[in-house]
Amino acid sequence: MSQSRELQVHITQMEEIRTILNAMKNLAFMEIHKLSRFQLMQGQAVANIEQAAMDFLTFYPGLPLNQANARRICILLGAERGFCGDFNESLIDAVTAETYSGIIAIGTRLGGKLTDNSPAVLASIEGANTAEEIPAIINRLIDTISSLHQPDKQAPSQQLQQPLFQHADWMQLTVVYHDSESNAITQRQVFPPFPEQTKTTTPYKIPPVLNLDPADFYTDLVDHYLFAVLHEIFYSSLMAENHRRLQHLEGAVKHLDDETVNLRRKSQIYRQEEITEEIEVILLNAENL
Repeated sequence: MSQSRELQVHITQMEEIRTILNAMKNLAFMEIHKLSRFQLMQGQAVANIEQAAMDFLTFYPGLPLNQANARRICILLGAERGFCGDFNESLIDAVTAETYSGIIAIGTRLGGKLTDNSPAVLASIEGANTAEEIPAIINRLIDTISSLHQPDKQAPSQQLQQPLFQHADWMQLTVVYHDSESNAITQRQVFPPFPEQTKTTTPYKIPPVLNLDPADFYTDLVDHYLFAVLHEIFYSSLMAENHRRLQHLEGAVKHLDDETVNLRRKSQIYRQEEITEEIEVILLNAENL
């Protein structure tokens, strides 16, 4: 096979790869557009719950539990798929110097990189590829957290039915993730919640009207907040992941385009040389005749 023919085959292969990468880039762009709407709505929900908590804790400041001896558990929120650069590696570097008691890894690729890590990996859960997979993954995460603590040696099915707030005396949950707004790695305490609200005072002088006992209301508020804030964080992380993937794929597509142009130029040069050689052979044969 001639050199120009070999280059044409290589160019065809690169064009097929470019088509695949361009389709992946378009999917990442569509996912970012969808996640931006989800994150906006979820952020508003979280802000409303935090405002309600601030009003409530102004009149019931004694409900948040003491966290002096609690275990610090890190939820490390990584990427499930590739083509996003050092997304997972930067998260590992961020928690290496921290004093966490254990890590719950989100993402199979991230979990594979933490096999010999310190602190130890308590559990590894598959990450989300799309926004629609996030609610199911959060449910598995909550079940995993609840199953880590069984003070009464209850059956796992009985343990998982208890509100997570009942375990707040022994653990502190911090999520480490890529924030899409700040474009940086963020460490955010989600449980026990409202660390800033407990330090804030409001001008309200009339306590809120409750239909429940304050402790029961606070327990339900914590459970609702935990689900809401985890959704917000997962949406933000998945959006940051897709931003990284979009940039990575755009660079790869541009590189393929540049290489294809160079190969086409080489192919034309080789083809011209081959044509010149064929003409010389024809002329030489004509002279011999």
